[in-house]
Amino acid sequence: MGDRHDLTGAHTLGPAAGRVVERADTEGVELIRFLYADHGGVIRGKAVSRPLLAERLDTGIGHTVAMMAMNMLDELQDVEHLGPVGEVRIVPDPTTFVRLPYAPGAAAMLSDLRMPDGSPWAACPRTFLREAVAALAGAGHALVAAYEPEFTLGHRVPDPAGGPDRLVPVDDSLCYATTGFNQTHDYTMSLVRALESQGLRTEHCHPELGHGQQELSIHHAPALRAADNQMIYRETVRGVATRMSMWASLAPKPLADQPGNGAHIHLSLWDPELGANAFSDPSGRYGLSATAYRFIGGLLAHLPALTALTCGSVNGFRRLAPRMWSSAHACYGMDNREAAVRICSPTGKDAAASTNLEFKPSDSSANPYLSLGAVIHAGLDGIRRELDPGEPVDVDPATLPEGSVPRLPGSLDEALDALEADDVLMNALGPLRASAYLAVKRSEARSFAAQDVAYELFHHFKAF
Repeated sequence: MGDRHDLTGAHTLGPAAGRVVERADTEGVELIRFLYADHGGVIRGKAVSRPLLAERLDTGIGHTVAMMAMNMLDELQDVEHLGPVGEVRIVPDPTTFVRLPYAPGAAAMLSDLRMPDGSPWAACPRTFLREAVAALAGAGHALVAAYEPEFTLGHRVPDPAGGPDRLVPVDDSLCYATTGFNQTHDYTMSLVRALESQGLRTEHCHPELGHGQQELSIHHAPALRAADNQMIYRETVRGVATRMSMWASLAPKPLADQPGNGAHIHLSLWDPELGANAFSDPSGRYGLSATAYRFIGGLLAHLPALTALTCGSVNGFRRLAPRMWSSAHACYGMDNREAAVRICSPTGKDAAASTNLEFKPSDSSANPYLSLGAVIHAGLDGIRRELDPGEPVDVDPATLPEGSVPRLPGSLDEALDALEADDVLMNALGPLRASAYLAVKRSEARSFAAQDVAYELFHHFKAF
């Protein structure tokens, strides 16, 4: 892990960890959060004080294994090897150190969950993505990706009827309307500055279709960094809102009568040195290479199971409806925003470099490490087996005869059934991670099925 104690008891830091300690000292950081995402998709963590930082960069912070059997309602599930006996360590990656602009005096690092001896733990989500990246590298490719999240900005207010709190949007502006820009200007500028200060480069932002709905996209990055960016993004969107006495939610459907919040994944494959885009072929149909089509074939082949990991909540399946531009059908097409996989038109002067796919059935209730890792494994399976995605769909699939284009799963339970039946993804997850994920998500499906819609909306806009 780079940092070790010698026989005299002295602590020796590696270069990256040493820079973190120096920054914390010189910049007056008092608490440093070690963050991870659990199987419920919730971002959790523990914080260390500055005097203990050097030591905890090496040892991590002790953590019960049971937390990876906790669902988003804080209901602990009975999962073998994830009970009251056993410990892992939350071990931070010093290269992810950021000061938190919305929490003066605090900083954060994204973390792996490791065994006490420092070895990888079989239920660590970040390790799952690392393994997927390594498998892809073994095939001669590196994935570059960016999440494209939407969120709802508003205020959390008590329900006049005594029910769960409600999320009241900050505006009712029209899609892309300048009134929406003006009404949220102060928040948006604070958010952009906060993201930029943490190394996330803003690309575009605009008011979206829903009331209080915003979209702000950031620059792409190699796979692990892209998932880390999604973690930082989620924390920052909510942290800035809290600091400004507002409430922001990235939940897929925080308002039942409004469009949902996606987190579409834009992705492309490159050579290991990131010098050439393996998805690009100017002579190919739509400018795509055979590798790109095989990757699409893998995504479509595993799509029902993938949605259990990329739309990993009960609330997420409210969003996947026809005519909502969220994707409800298992198909692909050129600039087809109703398809699960969109071939994006190239942008800028270098068409080859900008060639990418947009995977649409994805939202911010998903654990980004599990989500992106599963997408990699599905696409890699398509490459290995040379899967043909079939013909593209160049119309709204909802206008075609019923049954001509398969629908995506209609519920979390249905998606979990597909995941359990998918040998590729189940083997990639491994026994402990797969059993824990299924137990956590099945419990959420049961709990929300026993309650009304207001209860579901409240717990999702509170958690995500």
